[in-house]
Amino acid sequence: MKRRSFLKKSAAVSAGTLAAGAVAACSPSPVDPNSGSIKSAASIPENQRSIELKMVTTWPKNFPGLGTRAVEFADDVGKATNGRIKIRVYAAEEMVPALQAFDAVSQGNADIYHGPDYYWQGKHPMFNFFGAVPLGLSASEMTQWLQYGGGQELWDELSGRFNVKPMLCTATGMQMGGWFNKEINSVEDFQGLKMRIPGLGGEVIKRMGGTPVTLSGGEIFLSLSQGNIDATEWIGPWNDLAFGFHQVAEYYYTSAYHEPSASVCAGWNLDVWNSLSDAERVIIEALAEKHYARSLAEFNARNANALRTLISEHGVKTRQFPQDVMKALADVAADVAADVGRTDEISRRIYKSYMATLDDVKEWGAIADEPYMAARRLSDRFGQAI
Repeated sequence: MKRRSFLKKSAAVSAGTLAAGAVAACSPSPVDPNSGSIKSAASIPENQRSIELKMVTTWPKNFPGLGTRAVEFADDVGKATNGRIKIRVYAAEEMVPALQAFDAVSQGNADIYHGPDYYWQGKHPMFNFFGAVPLGLSASEMTQWLQYGGGQELWDELSGRFNVKPMLCTATGMQMGGWFNKEINSVEDFQGLKMRIPGLGGEVIKRMGGTPVTLSGGEIFLSLSQGNIDATEWIGPWNDLAFGFHQVAEYYYTSAYHEPSASVCAGWNLDVWNSLSDAERVIIEALAEKHYARSLAEFNARNANALRTLISEHGVKTRQFPQDVMKALADVAADVAADVGRTDEISRRIYKSYMATLDDVKEWGAIADEPYMAARRLSDRFGQAI
């Protein structure tokens, strides 16, 4: 894809602005008085310029934990840069539809998107590996892969083909298996099931005999209430309670095989990202890491309380998929991931890198984490407030 530099964009607008996607009101003017040439944004002293950016999200306005996290991230960037970088956040549909956020940023019509990368699997199937892989890496394990397993470099390479710089910004933590209007007691119960589920999880449902449907968050409740879908996954108790799914579905399944955590990305238009100074990029990356960790803590805390509310106040019935069903889902998930990993050369490298980290965490987890979790459950006295 041909990349449009800020120099070219600047020539098309007034000297006081930079780019259609990143409107930069700079003082002094970005024109070098000695040569008459237009300066890049990065060449202007940071304390003498300001940049106004547009962030498009895949979330409804003020949606708890996701829409609100995007706004908080944008606010923190402004505070950390003393107002030099101002980010205006647009909820889904305010500027572009939720599932068009990636295109808006890639093409320079917006500067940043906030959403999970599995929504962009139509661009390349390996975007799923940076969003969620069924029975794959958890939220903390994703950071291990990206930071110490070569994952970030591969993500940069894949997204760079679309003029995007990606970074983790939000994590939902372990998700739920979804809302169903019938119980799942056997593999056969997936036959003909129409379920809202994106990404590789949707392909698993398809191979199990169901029909996956991709809907943005704001479309799910109506579709489920009207019977256009039989089931939906979304996130977890906190967000599910906010959407009121308990009003239109009878059974709430745990065991989120399809999405151990949604890795939500702040994807920057690459021209915009490259126009920033080294200091600004370090600040933004540090804030993204902060919000990733904080969002994971928030989801874990809110989900626990919301689940109690769903059960005690709304009579929600929780269920677990039977072990033979989970085994079948796991086998199909392994096949799906392997098939996607054979798509092309970069797919093979991403798949190999991801699975190497998954092997590491499974081996270490079996020695350390799993015995600890089992031991902690032996006594009910732990966890009781005095």
